Amino acid sequence: MAQVKEVKADQLDVNAFIEEKVKEISQAVGSGEAINALSGGVDSSVVTMLGHKALGSRLKTYFINNGLMREGEQEQIVDVFDGLGVKVEVLEAQDKFFNALRGITDPEEKREAITQTFYKDVFGKLVRESGAKYLLQGTILTDIDETVAGIKRQHNVFEQLGIDPEKTFGYKILEPLVQLRKDGVRKVGQALGLPRQMFTRIPFPGPALAARVIGEVTKEKIKTVRVANKVVEEELSSTGAFQYMAILHEDRVTGMRDNKRDFGLQIEVRCWDSVDARVATPTKVSFDVLDTLAKRIVKEVPGVVSVTYNIATKPPSTMEVV
Repeated sequence: MAQVKEVKADQLDVNAFIEEKVKEISQAVGSGEAINALSGGVDSSVVTMLGHKALGSRLKTYFINNGLMREGEQEQIVDVFDGLGVKVEVLEAQDKFFNALRGITDPEEKREAITQTFYKDVFGKLVRESGAKYLLQGTILTDIDETVAGIKRQHNVFEQLGIDPEKTFGYKILEPLVQLRKDGVRKVGQALGLPRQMFTRIPFPGPALAARVIGEVTKEKIKTVRVANKVVEEELSSTGAFQYMAILHEDRVTGMRDNKRDFGLQIEVRCWDSVDARVATPTKVSFDVLDTLAKRIVKEVPGVVSVTYNIATKPPSTMEVV
């Protein structure tokens, strides 16, 4: 695949971009059907609206319940898009993803397990049953940059690694947002009529909460980090930061409860200032806010005895830990 030519947000003619991408999708799919997975993140939401504008009911949109999403995500996303005239079908696939992740601790192996489960097993079956020849997805330029550079394998990058999705999975992939970074995607989302709470959402990783568990991913650990992330998002939403999250560490640390030693869990909080995710600096959150965060997490997340705050920049750090 030829090198992608970036379209920077400050040079983006949003209406012309939308018209061009709608035309490209329509021409590629022709009179057939396309499928896409809607996670509710900015990128997948914008792609869903582009596909809906191009294909109408010939775009089949699915929310994959992989068991790794944030609290209330499924209900919220289905309701929002129903109000936009987009029917979203929910597909239950929790067991498949947790089975695929069992026993895996290496970050890249975890990402690959999620990739293969999603594209080959879950979505591959959907495509075969529907007869659709195209998958529409929200790959953006930062995904490609980080994958090609070997920083971390993004779950939605294939051709840039020499992988032919049609040969590997049985369908072609359309990526209308690959020229943009997050700030450009937000502008397109606004122009497409997405509610503000959708196109301004903080980024959320493709591997979902699995990207926020160091070590093996289990249902119990996901349940823990889901509650912690909810607290972090509630407390840091007013900061105006680019992204914020809770990370569940693998090792237990010494704490104390009721005057007894307690080997408990450690949560790391991360909060980032950035424009396009290529570089980022930790948000200078006040100590009072951090104190509130720590008290809530220790109180509301069972087993947690330690809460830390990341102060390393990207690079050398990355926004997610996995």
